[in-house]
Amino acid sequence: MERVLLQVISRVVRRGNLTVTFASGRRATFGDGSGPALAMRFTSPEWQRQVGLDPELKLGEAYMEGGLVIEQGDLAEVLALLMAQVGLAVPSASAKFLMKLRFLFRRLAQFNPRERSQQNVAHHYDLDGRLYSLFLDADRQYSCAYFERPDQSLDDAQLAKKRHIAAKLLFDKPDLTALDIGCGWGGMGLYLAENAGARVTGVTLSQEQLGVARHRAVERGLAGRADFRLQDYRDTPGPFDRIVSVGMFEHVGVGHYDEYFGKVASLLKEDGVALIHAIGRSEGPGITNPWIAKYIFPGGYIPALSEVLPAIERAGLYVTDVEILRLHYAETLKAWRERFLAHREEVERLYDARFVRMFEFYLASSEMAFRHQGMMIFQFQLAKREGVVPMTRGYIAEAEAALARMENRHRPGLRLAGE
Repeated sequence: MERVLLQVISRVVRRGNLTVTFASGRRATFGDGSGPALAMRFTSPEWQRQVGLDPELKLGEAYMEGGLVIEQGDLAEVLALLMAQVGLAVPSASAKFLMKLRFLFRRLAQFNPRERSQQNVAHHYDLDGRLYSLFLDADRQYSCAYFERPDQSLDDAQLAKKRHIAAKLLFDKPDLTALDIGCGWGGMGLYLAENAGARVTGVTLSQEQLGVARHRAVERGLAGRADFRLQDYRDTPGPFDRIVSVGMFEHVGVGHYDEYFGKVASLLKEDGVALIHAIGRSEGPGITNPWIAKYIFPGGYIPALSEVLPAIERAGLYVTDVEILRLHYAETLKAWRERFLAHREEVERLYDARFVRMFEFYLASSEMAFRHQGMMIFQFQLAKREGVVPMTRGYIAEAEAALARMENRHRPGLRLAGE
């Protein structure tokens, strides 16, 4: 099976400089010699066999289990080399077969009724809360930041993201009602209550996130304006003036898009505005990476625009604005990865070394997907009728400036309790 893996790597690595040591002790160098010299080693023939047959799933597993060791460079550099071979790599017959098979069954893998959705959310978001405090920003924003300039800090970029979204939601009068679908630890909802004067309902399926969000609302004197619930969005009564959803749509599943946007339409008032912020793919429909689906986000899927827009149209919603954020998430993930690795000993005390390697692989591979494989963020602004949103986009900058002035009044309340 060493020969099979050698052929696989030869097909993939056309550029760069990667040396692989096989379990037998044999060494081979791949690429054209450009870039930094990187090296990795397989510790057993069995891991070589598995990675050769199904690299999309087994490469991550091999790293997690110690079957693959990085000997020169680091994991992020190796993954960057492997994932940057866009247009050069030639998939093997087995890789093509597995891809077609996974595409065939993708709707089954993304079937997310209420009970399964809650189980999927708990798998990732109900981890020990101390883990997320080690690598996220102070407001615990677990979604793409908005970098207004290259040298901006993660905390400031996450604040800019909330401001940018709030500006697009047009909080032009006080006490507008807002629904936050997938509210996380409450950061977005609390921002809208505190700075935009909204009355917010936030729904999540994570017990861990719910407890933190409610505690933060009380601590900041916003419990009367921000109501957080353990509730599926499909069971939420309305209507609302504004609807926001940040980083939740990826968990809906391709077979539920009509249901999702139909519910958004039914919950939105006739003169309401919605903003959906989610990861998308610049290519056509695809599959969830099998390693990510198994270990990180079961039931999740990153859609193509061609899969989302028809569902919006069928729901009777107008797309009033679309913005694509390209490398913002790559920079966000880089910051998370660096912070995570700076605290790897603390994470290992919370879990174990295998978990550390799993999470490192997740952060590094996700970052490189945004840098090299066409992943991006889309922000859809939606309405139920024409004329609700101004004709030009100048109002966004004006609203951001007004929100920034409000933020300056509330700066002391940014940190999470206990941090």
